[in-house]
Amino acid sequence: MPVLVDDRVDVYLAARELGASVDGVHVGQSDLPPDVVRRIVGPDAVIGLSAATPGELSVAHALPAGTVDYLGVGAVHATATKPDHPAPLGVDGFAALAAGSDLPCVAIGGITTADAAALRGAGAAGMAVVSAICAAADPAASARELAKAWRTPTRWRTR
Repeated sequence: MPVLVDDRVDVYLAARELGASVDGVHVGQSDLPPDVVRRIVGPDAVIGLSAATPGELSVAHALPAGTVDYLGVGAVHATATKPDHPAPLGVDGFAALAAGSDLPCVAIGGITTADAAALRGAGAAGMAVVSAICAAADPAASARELAKAWRTPTRWRTR
């Protein structure tokens, strides 16, 4: 499972310098531009970019190939980890944006176990989860349940 640092390229670089096994960085629309991040972190790091609107999706697709590895699409639901998040998309809104992307789309924002199978069925390449794990009484059990829910087949379809 890849480990990415959210928003902070400096923390990613420091972690790598200290020998931590971190795979990349995820940046938002108000962070460093992804082309600058790519120049800083190099070609082997994973870079994700947040996208919450068709316009942001278009901007991401206009970047040179190899600049961004995936898009973090959301917020799917309201989330306490990003109080300034855009209006929640819901699963259907996520599906609509993901269908228009040529990059893998990771669902972000307020994701719970109840969402996992539907998001996978809606085209999600993965889920970025914070609160459902970190706020749980048993974070390890919550992570296992999320992984199990992700693997559960679903009949939910977007088309």
